[in-house]
Amino acid sequence: MDIYARLKELGITLPPSPGASGAYVLVNKITDKLYYTSGCGCKKDGEFMYKGQCPRDFTIEQGQEAARQSILNLLSNIEKEIGDLNRVKRIIKLLGFVSSTEDFGQQPKVMDGASKLLIEIFGEEAGKAARSAIGTNNLPGNQAVEIEMIFEIE
Repeated sequence: MDIYARLKELGITLPPSPGASGAYVLVNKITDKLYYTSGCGCKKDGEFMYKGQCPRDFTIEQGQEAARQSILNLLSNIEKEIGDLNRVKRIIKLLGFVSSTEDFGQQPKVMDGASKLLIEIFGEEAGKAARSAIGTNNLPGNQAVEIEMIFEIE
């Protein structure tokens, strides 16, 4: 399956890579075939889609949108590093952080926005990954969601 054709079929245009906001690399090679991304947030057009804590400042559904945007930003960073998303063999692991109130325990539902998008793009076998969804009281820039990814290339 051609990933770019699949993105077009889904009506998805990758945003420009948001770049690094500090002294770190966007994507780091672990082995010849394994890569680990730095955390990437939900910026769209230079601004965070949602800020604050779930569910006080944004809904689960808005958090899912933020998680989807984080994945699109990650894919842009990956494309910038490896040159072609068709080289991605499979997504291995997602680590998602959701800014949330103390009593909120539905971080996995927020992260479903990220996981479902990867399955839509790469298919069930390559896109369905191991995952952790962690609640935190604050993220950089007061953003809603930040995600890291481990992936394998061919």
